Amino acid sequence: MFQAGVRSLCVRPVRLVYILAVMPARYPERIVCLTEETTETLYLLGEERRIVGISGYTVRPPRARREKPRVSAFLSAKTGKILELEPDLVLGFSDLQADISKDLVKAGLNVVIFNQRSVAEILNMILVLSSMVGATEKGLKLLKRLEGNILEIEEAAKSFPRKPKVYFEEWDEPMISGIRWVSELVGIAGGEDVFSELSLSHAASGRTIADPGEVVRRRPDVIIGSWCGKKFRPERVAARPGWDAIPAVRDGELHEIKSSEILQPGPAALTDGVKQIHEILKASLARTPQQGA
Repeated sequence: MFQAGVRSLCVRPVRLVYILAVMPARYPERIVCLTEETTETLYLLGEERRIVGISGYTVRPPRARREKPRVSAFLSAKTGKILELEPDLVLGFSDLQADISKDLVKAGLNVVIFNQRSVAEILNMILVLSSMVGATEKGLKLLKRLEGNILEIEEAAKSFPRKPKVYFEEWDEPMISGIRWVSELVGIAGGEDVFSELSLSHAASGRTIADPGEVVRRRPDVIIGSWCGKKFRPERVAARPGWDAIPAVRDGELHEIKSSEILQPGPAALTDGVKQIHEILKASLARTPQQGA
């Protein structure tokens, strides 16, 4: 018994060393990003060499579209093309990509689906992703920059004489109000989201405004549109029945922020997105310093 035990103890370390020599542990080297925010994050981390495929909706950074093959939309993906790239990790976002994820997992790939909906969760995603590729220190530096930018804008907003009421429209037919991180960024930028209670819904169906008259009743000072995938049309918004009574429509305070700069839950929203909201509110207050009647 004793001899058998000794033999076992002797053999196992040798076997373990052999396995490690043949298959050393490593971080993911071939990553497919099914949404833009993970692509942008990896570029900001200086880890873009790991990316072998991206979403067709990716515009940040612009060079990604020139350098990386496009293998997916948002609700669909070219599974065969992804498999040809032989990724060791696929990154996606939300339950809306669950079906894509299921197909890729069945094909034997490693898939991670992030589900960030708030500013804090976006920052956490960035930290987790940086750790996944062995770039934790660079991730912490990126977080420090992003958090510093947010704090700077939040501090600047304290000089506002009041908080303009904001209606953020993510889609027009049906009308969908802003998701949680957008609502939080409106607050950071110095405004007040008039549908903040709806922003907590993960699903767009929970942020649908069935009665357009409810926007009229909440009387936003500023309307910001970011219709995902198509251009915001302020003249169509202003022409909605009864909306001429809204202060934002009366004062011509209808503005667009591109969806790539506010509706992707990643660095863009925490930099260009929140900055644009702040500048829109600042300019609006300068034009209409008194609370709308």
